[in-house]
Amino acid sequence: MDFGVVLQTNPPASRTVQLSALAEAHGFSHVWTFDSHLLWEEPYVVHSAILNATKRITVGPFVTNPATRDWTVTASVFATLNEMYGNRTICGIGRGDSAVRVTNGKPVTMRELRESIHVIRELGNSRPVEYKGATLQFPWSRGSELDVWVAAYGPMALKLTGEVGDGFILQLADVDIAAWMIKVVRDAAEAAGRDPDSIAFCVAAPMYIGDDWEHMRDQCRWFGGMVGNHVADIVSKYGTEGDVPQALTDYIAGRTGYDYNSHGKSDNDHVDFVPDEIVDRFCLLGTAEDHIAKLEQLRALGVTQFAGYLQHDNKEETMRVYGERVIPALSEHITAKS
Repeated sequence: MDFGVVLQTNPPASRTVQLSALAEAHGFSHVWTFDSHLLWEEPYVVHSAILNATKRITVGPFVTNPATRDWTVTASVFATLNEMYGNRTICGIGRGDSAVRVTNGKPVTMRELRESIHVIRELGNSRPVEYKGATLQFPWSRGSELDVWVAAYGPMALKLTGEVGDGFILQLADVDIAAWMIKVVRDAAEAAGRDPDSIAFCVAAPMYIGDDWEHMRDQCRWFGGMVGNHVADIVSKYGTEGDVPQALTDYIAGRTGYDYNSHGKSDNDHVDFVPDEIVDRFCLLGTAEDHIAKLEQLRALGVTQFAGYLQHDNKEETMRVYGERVIPALSEHITAKS
């Protein structure tokens, strides 16, 4: 299992770069950043600084979208960074959440998402692609390599991920829900003639090492609110009696609204509807042993990367314990099984 950290590009950018270098020192393989150009600093500029300050970390957005960014420009960013720093970029993409909603926009359609994945991946891999009636290719790009991982929750998005995604990003760490969603993606891949084992499966959630459960929950409750935005969209489309697990839909009954100005922040005051049980199920909290036990369950489901959100007050200590105890434990477990 690989390990990543998920950061917000809050100023100063030097702090994001510092945390990224620390993540690399502690054995993390990926640094992901939020991508909402109004709420936080422009991520791709910060990505360049992260790549310059590190040697092996892979960097990408968590996640970008096809609505607020031109697809060819997005691909050009990755191809350029790959030329500058070696093939150390990755593209996480979804239909659009905070970046589009703060401008009163709407998530793109499944068709648009599918098409954007194809265009970005082909151009990002130095290949030609048909786009708006023209054959396009970066004449300056040689040997660029780019995987596109798709963030999804609902049945249609999960199916699309299995059909075209290089990886699947699931933004919650509930073991039962992860099992259902991973199966949907794998079944869709197999039905499309793809090898399900060729898809990377990334579970992402806040990770907090500590023993004060009340404090940890309060620091990470924002995540249930963020996930609730996506769940609300799913419920509005499919209702509460469809294929979506009831465990994912029940808790949003008390949701009354959401302020994107507090998006992804530990002091978010619009998440009172999120119960402790959901925080515990969706996040990784507690001692190193607590984290290892849950990560082993996720690994058994086929999860190939855990990406931990660090939007809380214990960033450095959490990364230190992961580097010293959690990551080695999972590596030793895999070595022992191989």
